[in-house]
Amino acid sequence: MPPMLRNVLAIAAGIVLGAMVNGGLITLSPSIIPPPEGVDVTDAESLRQSIHLFQPKHFIFPFLAHALGTLVGAYVAYRIGATRKAQWAWIIGCLFLIGGIWAATMIPAPTWFIAADLLLAYLPMAWLGIRMASAGRVEA
Repeated sequence: MPPMLRNVLAIAAGIVLGAMVNGGLITLSPSIIPPPEGVDVTDAESLRQSIHLFQPKHFIFPFLAHALGTLVGAYVAYRIGATRKAQWAWIIGCLFLIGGIWAATMIPAPTWFIAADLLLAYLPMAWLGIRMASAGRVEA
């Protein structure tokens, strides 16, 4: 497979697999940590009206979804990429960060969660994905 095609595949696979991990954890979340009574977590308006009912425990899975989705996406992009592997993983981290910033403007959340999420779930997880994927390899 030509390197350019493989690099494009690395980005696409990182986005798709990272998004699948993210979405899977978000979908699983209410069955493990139920939302407050009467809140529909699939409806943005319901979230806006009832965010004051949420406790810190309700933000565990959203954070894990963002962090693990980015980690998996960056790891996959690094492993599949043909050249400049770390670059593709960083791109995944940046794309997921942009998604996180967008979500922070659309979905209400406490400031402490938004700060922790944006600072800890994206670029640090891309870095960790690179470290994990490159274990035992010399990074150029």
